Amino acid sequence: MGGFRNYGPRFNLRGVFPRGIKTLIIACAVVFLGQTLVGMFLGADAYHKVNNYLGLMPAAVTHLGFVWQLFTYLFLHGGIWHILLNMLFLWMFGKDLERAWGTRKFYAYYFTCGVGAGVVEVIVKTILDPHGVGTAAIPTIGASGAIYGVLLAAAIVFPDQPVWLIPFPISLPMKVYVMIMAALEFYFSLSSGAGDNVSHVCHLGGMLAGFLYLRRGSYFYGFRNKYSDWQRQRLRKKFEVYTREHQDKPPSRPDNWVN
Repeated sequence: MGGFRNYGPRFNLRGVFPRGIKTLIIACAVVFLGQTLVGMFLGADAYHKVNNYLGLMPAAVTHLGFVWQLFTYLFLHGGIWHILLNMLFLWMFGKDLERAWGTRKFYAYYFTCGVGAGVVEVIVKTILDPHGVGTAAIPTIGASGAIYGVLLAAAIVFPDQPVWLIPFPISLPMKVYVMIMAALEFYFSLSSGAGDNVSHVCHLGGMLAGFLYLRRGSYFYGFRNKYSDWQRQRLRKKFEVYTREHQDKPPSRPDNWVN
């Protein structure tokens, strides 16, 4: 007798969590668990040392050469709500991008935005605090810079996709939602009285890095087209000079005729 087969619908977890998103969430969760265990068993001093060594401290990057911090800070988080909200936003806005682009391209974009956000953070904080005794000596942690880059890409790739403003029964197009988020981040980055311990410069840096990454092809083609136009104009001028020099000369007598 043949065995019974269930042809009913199955819940596909892979469809809900694409491979890249799932890997990033697991990696951040594991690192956060490690941070928590260090704080519980080794004390607050050890916890802060981990953040200072793996978090993004601009003074450490510029003065000590801790360049790995531009990458490692993306996996650290400052509390349970910090990581939960970041991973929720990563899943909400990143899953459709990964399905559209593929895992490899999504990884490339995500880490480009994250590292780019870190570079902007280091540049701005170093300008404001060149000696590294104030804001440049405070570590930045969290994946928010890369996630804001993901937000920008979602607005470009899916501009009209509705976004629900939880808990309000209101939805906005993706492009409008991201424009509002960018405007708020810009406002808070200029507001000296924000005092919310959030690196808004890093968020804007992630969006800037994502924009440059997505527009890199147009910049290259624009440069190539300008160079081609310059070459054509140069050849045209040479041809005009040649015709002016030879237009009044009689044709030379041929040595022989070809029939």
